[in-house]
Amino acid sequence: MSAATRVPRWLRVTLPAVLILVWLGAAAIGGPYFGRVDEVSSNDRTAYLPSTAEATAVQDRLADFTDGDAIPAVVVFTGEGELSRDDLAALGDALAAAADLDVVEGETSPPIPSEDGEAAQAFVPISSAADLGDATTELRETLRAELPDGVDLSLTGPAGFSSDLVSAFAGIDGLLLGVALAAVLVILIIVYRSLLLPLAVLATSLFALCVALLTVWHLAKADVLLLSGQTQGILFILVIGAATDYALLYVARFREELLSVPDRWTATWRALRGSVEPILASGGTVIAGLLCLLLSELRSNSTLGPVAAIGIAFAMLSALTLLPAVLLALGRAAFWPRRPRYDPDHDSTAERETGLWGRVAGLVRARPRVVWLTTAAVLALGAVGVTQLQASGVPQSELVLGSSEARTGQEQLAEHFPAGSGSPVYVVAPEDDLQAAADVLLDADGIEQVAVTADTESGTAPVTADGVQPLGPPGTPAPEPVVADGDVLLQGTLGDAADSLAAEDTVSGLRAAYADAVPGALVGGESATDLDTNEASIRDRTLIVPIVLVVILVILMLLLRAVLAPVLLILTTVLSFGTAMGVAALVFNDVLGFPGADPAVPLFGFVFLVALGIDYNIFLMTRVREESIAHGTREGVLRGLRVTGGIITSAGLVLAATFTALAVIPVLFLAQLAFIVAFGVLLDTFAVRSLLVPALSYDVGRAIWWPSRLARGER
Repeated sequence: MSAATRVPRWLRVTLPAVLILVWLGAAAIGGPYFGRVDEVSSNDRTAYLPSTAEATAVQDRLADFTDGDAIPAVVVFTGEGELSRDDLAALGDALAAAADLDVVEGETSPPIPSEDGEAAQAFVPISSAADLGDATTELRETLRAELPDGVDLSLTGPAGFSSDLVSAFAGIDGLLLGVALAAVLVILIIVYRSLLLPLAVLATSLFALCVALLTVWHLAKADVLLLSGQTQGILFILVIGAATDYALLYVARFREELLSVPDRWTATWRALRGSVEPILASGGTVIAGLLCLLLSELRSNSTLGPVAAIGIAFAMLSALTLLPAVLLALGRAAFWPRRPRYDPDHDSTAERETGLWGRVAGLVRARPRVVWLTTAAVLALGAVGVTQLQASGVPQSELVLGSSEARTGQEQLAEHFPAGSGSPVYVVAPEDDLQAAADVLLDADGIEQVAVTADTESGTAPVTADGVQPLGPPGTPAPEPVVADGDVLLQGTLGDAADSLAAEDTVSGLRAAYADAVPGALVGGESATDLDTNEASIRDRTLIVPIVLVVILVILMLLLRAVLAPVLLILTTVLSFGTAMGVAALVFNDVLGFPGADPAVPLFGFVFLVALGIDYNIFLMTRVREESIAHGTREGVLRGLRVTGGIITSAGLVLAATFTALAVIPVLFLAQLAFIVAFGVLLDTFAVRSLLVPALSYDVGRAIWWPSRLARGER
C-alpha cells in the first residue's frame, strides 16, 4: 500500500477543504485592494532616481528655496488671432479664481503674453498632496469657465505630463485585468474543450493575484516597496500568466495520472510529486532573475524585482495548493465532457507516431542536425535587426500614446515661447559664486533666460552679466536672492523642449562647464532627471544582464545535474532574445513609427524573456531527463517532446496573450514590452522549445548530460 493510500479518509476530505477556504478568505480580503493601489503608488519620476543622482540632490533642495514642493503646471492660452487687452484681463481673472482652489498651493502667475501676441502662458503650482488627475481636471474646469470667447487652453509642464500618465494608467484595475482574463479564458476553453476546468485554472491565477496585491499594497503602505502604475500593470500580467502556466503543467500531470490510477487522491499525490520540482525550479528561476533587478540604481527597476517576485511566489503557491485541492474535490468531473477514463494499460510516454507532436518528434529523429542548424540560422538572421534598436530614451511627451493635451500644450508653447518654459534647468550654487554660476548659464547655447529665486511677487528676479536686475523702474534696488544653507537657486529657461535630447545635451554641457567654473554647483530639473534616468538605465542594463545569465545558469546546472545542457539552453535562450529584439526594432521603427525606446525596455525584455523562456526549457528538459533515465537520452528527448509539446504550446499562448493585454494601456513603454515579450514567448514556444532544443539535444546525445552519470551511459 502506498503512502498516498494510507492517508485517513477524513484528512483527504479536510485538507483540500481547508486549503480552498483559506484561499477564498485571502482572496476576499485582497480583492477590494484592486481599486486602492493608487493610494500607495507614485508616477513621479524623481522618486525613482538613485539618491546619488545629481537631479535627485537638486530636487531635495528645491523646497528650501520655494517654501513648498508643489508640482508646476504650465497653462498655455491660444486664440484665433492676437489676444486683446480685454482677453488678457479675463485670463487674469480666471487665474485669480484658480488660485482659490484647494489643489493650488501658493500664488498663480499673471498671464504672460508671447511676443507675437497670439498666446499667453501662466504658471500654476499644484499641491503635491492632491490627487494629480483630479487636481488638473478641477483646474481646467475652473479656468475654462472664465475663458473669453475664442480662447482655449492646454495644460502642460510637469503637472500636465504626470496627469496624462495618471489617466493612461487608470485602466489597469479594470480594462487590463479584464482583457487579460478574457484572453486566458478563451485559450483555456479551446485547449481543454471544457468550461469547468478553465474556470478552476483561472481562479488559481486570480486568487494568487489577489493575495499578491494584498501583500504588495501593505508593503508599499509601510514604505518598504515603491509602486507605480507601470509596476502594477506588470505585476497583474506576470501573476496571471505565470500562475496559468504552472496550472497547465499540473493539470497535464493530473490528467495523466487519472488515466493510470482509479483513485483521485493517488492521482493527486503522483501529480504533485511530478509537478513540484519543475514548478518550483521554474518559479525559483524567475524569482532569481527578477531579484537581480535589486542591483539597479533606478528604484523603478529595483522595486519591480521584489514586487514581481512576490507575485511569482504566490503564483507557485496557488498552483501547488489551491489547484490540486480544487481538482481533488472535482475529480474527473473537472474535465467534463472529456473525462479521462481509467486505463490500467495506459502508457503516457509511449511513442505516438500520429498527431502533431508525433510528427515533430519524427522530424527531429530523422534530421536532427538539419533542424537545429536551420532554426538557429533563421533566428540569427532575425537577431541582426537588433542593431537598429533605438533605446537611448524618448521624450516625456511621447510616453503616452494617442492624444495628449500636455503634448499639444508643449507644441503650442514651443511655437510662441521658448520651448523649455515652465520646466527650467535648476542650478544650486554657493551664494558667493552666484554671478559665476549665472555666467555659465548665460554663455550656454541652449539657455534663453536666466533668473534667480528671490523674495519677490513672481518668486524670481532676472540675472544678466551685470548681476541681479531690479523689477521696478530705474533706481529700484535689485531684490535679494533667497539663500538656504549658503546656497542660491538659479533657473535657466531652455530654448528646446525640456524632454528633448537637445535639452539633455544642454544639461550635460552645463555640468561639464560647472565642473571647471563652480565645482560645487548642482544641475537639476526635468531635463536633468531624464538624463540621469537614461544614464542609470544604461548602467543597469550593462550590469544586470550578465548577472541574470550566470544566476540562471547555476540554477539549471543544479536542476539538471549537468553542465553542458544548461550552457546550451542558455545560448538558445539568448539567441531567441536577440531575435525578438531584432524583430521588435524593425516593427517599432518601420511599422509602428515609434520615436525610440526607453533604455529600460531591453533590460525588462531580457529579464522577462530569459527567465520565462527558461521556464519552458525546464518543463521540457526535466521531463527529458526523467525519460532519459528510463529509456536513454535520444529516446528520452523524443518522448519528452511528445509529452510536453502540447503543454508548452498552451503555456506559451497563454503567456503571450496576457502580455499582449498590456498594449491596452496607452503607454509607450508597456506597448513595447508587450510586443517584445509576447513575440519572444511565441518564438520560444514554436521554434526554440519545439525544434532547436530537442534537435540539438538529440544530435549531441548522451553527452548533453556531461559530466553526470547519464553522460557515461545511455541509461
